[in-house]
Formats: sequence, C-alpha cells, structure tokens
Amino acid sequence: MWKGRGSAVPKISTIVVVVALLYMVANLECVQAATYTVGGTGGWRFNVNKWSKGKHFRVGDVLIFKYSPKLHNVVVVDKKNYAKCKTPPRAKVYRSGKNKITLVKGLNNFICNMPGHCESGMKISIIAH
Repeated sequence: MWKGRGSAVPKISTIVVVVALLYMVANLECVQAATYTVGGTGGWRFNVNKWSKGKHFRVGDVLIFKYSPKLHNVVVVDKKNYAKCKTPPRAKVYRSGKNKITLVKGLNNFICNMPGHCESGMKISIIAH
C-alpha cells in the first residue's frame, strides 16, 4: 500500500473529479453572442419589427443601433410604454447614433421618441431566450 507524502499514485476521488471535469468540458456547447445591426446610413427604419421576424435572439446578443443622432434616438421601455409610444421617467435614452445594447432574458423593447416616429412604426420588440 502506498503511504506518505509525495506518493505518485493519485487518490480515487481525485481521478473521479478529473474525469467528471473532462466529461463536462467535452460536452459544453460553444455559444457565442450574435451581433445585429438595426439601421444604417439612413438610420433605423420605420416598421423595423418586420426586420426582426424570423430571427432567433438569445440572451447576450447585441443590437447595434445606427442612426443620425440629430434625427433619432433609442429608448428602452417596458411593454406598456412600448404599446403607448411613451417615454417613462428615468428611462434609458441613447443618443449617440451608434449604440450597442445587450439583450436581456425575456422582452426587450425599444422606441424612437422623436415626435411621430414611434407612432409611425419606429420601434422594435424582441424576445431573447
């Protein structure tokens, strides 16, 4: 029987842990966040919800909103304010013209609160899984 310090024979519990870790690493699904651009040279567009149809969004995916900051903005809103095209107090308003927003789990709603824009369809609602 092996005894003492410095024994070259590992304990059974150590072997089990190493094998379990190797199994977990070998079976990990490699997932990388996707990046989607909303808008472009002409800014983010009216009826942008049509753009999101058929896409499958995940938590951690990034939306890059590109637009003219003189003409548009991006406001993060809840479901109620999305439906009413309203900007609630203390809402996060992006104004740079190139905003990177990471999707959170569940509903992610964005509107442009420039007069008449949201009402004309410049809003997007995305569910991230």
